[in-house]
Amino acid sequence: MEGITEGVNNMSLAVDSQRKNRIQVSNTKKPLFFYVNLAKRYIQQYTDVELSALGMAIATVVTVAEILKNSGFAVEKRIMTSTVDIKDGARGRPVQKPKIEITLAKSEKFDELMAAANEDKESAEAQE
Repeated sequence: MEGITEGVNNMSLAVDSQRKNRIQVSNTKKPLFFYVNLAKRYIQQYTDVELSALGMAIATVVTVAEILKNSGFAVEKRIMTSTVDIKDGARGRPVQKPKIEITLAKSEKFDELMAAANEDKESAEAQE
């Protein structure tokens, strides 16, 4: 009976970890403003976005969240920190890594700011 309960719990965790509005940030793969622009698109589509990172990428997530908040695009909804066990590739032993999840919601001024940004982009393209 315990095996079945554990299997059901694991199944719900697997579904939860693949949310459509989650961005898993890396500090080596993409530039910072890639994540800022992606988060704007996710907020536009889903009204909120969850930024997630492990280890050294935590600073990138915090920076992305602060850029969106200070620009007026998003408001902070939730911040969660934890540690996760990850197997070390070389030795195969578990290593604890810090994890952060920041959920941002669409601000009241979001649509207005996006419209202004699109107008600026269109006028710049017209001048070229």
